[in-house]
Amino acid sequence: MTLALADLDYHTAKALIEWQMELGADEPVGDTPVNRYEAATETSKPADKPAEATPSAAKVEEADPVTVAKAEAARATSLESLAEIQSSFDLCDLKKGARNFVFADGNPEARVMIIGEAPGRDEDIEGRPFVGRAGQLLDRMFSAIGLARSAHHPEEALYITNVLPWRPPQNRDPDPQEIAMMLPFVKRHVEFVDPDLIVLMGNTSCAAALGRRGILKLRGNWTEAYGKPAMPMTHPAYLLRNTAAKREAWADLLEIRARLNELK
Repeated sequence: MTLALADLDYHTAKALIEWQMELGADEPVGDTPVNRYEAATETSKPADKPAEATPSAAKVEEADPVTVAKAEAARATSLESLAEIQSSFDLCDLKKGARNFVFADGNPEARVMIIGEAPGRDEDIEGRPFVGRAGQLLDRMFSAIGLARSAHHPEEALYITNVLPWRPPQNRDPDPQEIAMMLPFVKRHVEFVDPDLIVLMGNTSCAAALGRRGILKLRGNWTEAYGKPAMPMTHPAYLLRNTAAKREAWADLLEIRARLNELK
């Protein structure tokens, strides 16, 4: 007769288990053997289901941000729709830490389009590009050659944007992946504005448009960007730190003014 532990009182059952342990028993054994191969097969089937149930999540993780950006930018039919589409782009992590989406400022019919790097603290707060100390210097610089973002006539106007519409943390330089995923939007932006010439303001703007850095060597030399004549210039923030470089910036401004006169 076989006794089950359930049929015994607590103290008797405990005494039997201790006695078996003293005899060398180290694991319980059932009345019938267990086929471990069958058990493994049965438990493996449910484990496969979660992977099959979430194919869409895998596709989202595998999505290439640059490919998605190209498709999204191509959908835009105007500056307004481009701003709406770009502001809804969620694959750039900079968006998560920024206060505002900074798209552009000035007259979209302007002959001159300035493309800067990225918003800083003041721009992130106000939602407009080049409004801090560097932006104020930029306004004074271009005012000296008769151009202003507030001008209504295209001959006297400026249109200003950045490669990145969201502020990088602590104003760090944008990384190559961030530039690459914003580049389709920049290209589409230029297509809609269709300026006579472009000013590439700073290293990031040159990296995006020309695939090159080294603004101190690039500045002052006409090149082509986005199918337009382009002049690389040192960023106003650099000029605030290096006042001696303002003489070179003035020479670049005179080049821009002369080129505009030629293109009339």
